[in-house]
Amino acid sequence: MHEDDRIFTQLGVVINVLAIVALLVLVVRSFQPVFAGMLHGTMGSMVQGMEPGTMSMGMGRGNAMGMGNGGMGNGMGNGGMGMGGNNAMMTMHQAEVPAEYANLSNPVAADDASLTRGAEAYNLYCVSCHGESGMGDGVAGAALDPAPAPIARTSQMLSDGYLFWRISEGGSHFSTAMPAWEVAIDEQTRWDLINYMQALGDGTAGMGMDPAAEAAMHAEMVAAGVDAGVITEADGETFLAIHDRVDAAMAERRGTSTGPMMDQLPEVLAGMVEAGTLTQAEADT
Repeated sequence: MHEDDRIFTQLGVVINVLAIVALLVLVVRSFQPVFAGMLHGTMGSMVQGMEPGTMSMGMGRGNAMGMGNGGMGNGMGNGGMGMGGNNAMMTMHQAEVPAEYANLSNPVAADDASLTRGAEAYNLYCVSCHGESGMGDGVAGAALDPAPAPIARTSQMLSDGYLFWRISEGGSHFSTAMPAWEVAIDEQTRWDLINYMQALGDGTAGMGMDPAAEAAMHAEMVAAGVDAGVITEADGETFLAIHDRVDAAMAERRGTSTGPMMDQLPEVLAGMVEAGTLTQAEADT
């Protein structure tokens, strides 16, 4: 074979190989959430019957309990403080709690023993996706879409029944890879997990939330909303100014409401206006 012909033949082979590799990468990325779901579903089933400590990394899937990013919401809806952003997040936030879970309250006291058990379970099943601080920044969760929920925050504002539902039945209702942990985790341990996640959020356990990191996340989210034309710059500034106040008011309702966060928000805002902790103009933003 002529030298030039041989070179062109080799070049053609290389190009074809690169094209195949590129195609495979696209396919893997496209089906990554599905693969993650299959993996975590299989691993979740395997966990049943294992002794605590036999696995060093948790296998909890992001978006646990089906909750959105942020307290009032990381993601701004049209016209103000909505739970915008990822459609899956919105769907999960607005989901109605099934009747068998709606009126549940945690029967396990959040004492030191429960928090210790909850920490062990969290480190086994959840930390790899939701992170040590519970803010959705776990190593394994970085590859998942939707992203892992910041459960330390959202656990402050969602009812015990909602949290128990999301842990128990997983994310199949919302096409996420969150396993249905009721097959692997006994009922008391699920309640211990809820105690621990709520303790993460109020800073009484674990690393807690990093205020500086959280503020940076909010600022980045607002900037993205302004750039996308979803909100005005003035609305973004208002959001940043009142976010902590509204979050604190929502946290006071922890465990007392059975509905999604956004169903509670109008009542919370009205109460804050009446109490003088929020102006009507701020509430209307």
